[in-house]
Amino acid sequence: MVFRKATVKDVSKIVEIIADDKLGVKREHFTNPLAESYFEAFKVIDADKNQELMVVEDENSEIVATFQLSFIQYLNYCGGLRAQIEVVQVRKDKRGLGIGKQIFKWAIARSKEKKAFLLQLTSDKKRPKAIKFYESLGFKASHEGMKLHF
Repeated sequence: MVFRKATVKDVSKIVEIIADDKLGVKREHFTNPLAESYFEAFKVIDADKNQELMVVEDENSEIVATFQLSFIQYLNYCGGLRAQIEVVQVRKDKRGLGIGKQIFKWAIARSKEKKAFLLQLTSDKKRPKAIKFYESLGFKASHEGMKLHF
């Protein structure tokens, strides 16, 4: 597996992967051509030194997964850096092969390398299997998350 930062050439494949999911299909609009809003968002993410939009390639250089690692500076924890992982998606035909575990192993190592004091994530309550997976990796449901959609 090869982990690398996404490039603008990867945006369409990333959206295709995140849209090919029971919740993603409700939120994303994977079309050809892809909406310009995705490319505009990519430019902002790519320009931010605290954002790492990643792709995972298999031995055939095919993108099989994606995730976004964000580093957030805080004053608490003595001015510590918090890492957040989101939009973890493995291509549907590649699920169950251990790619998710490899993603988290990589993300944990990267977070430690950046001197983050913790790695956090959110998971939709409609994804009980994902939550069990995160718990198997050592994540604890220590807080109750809330969102206000606009």
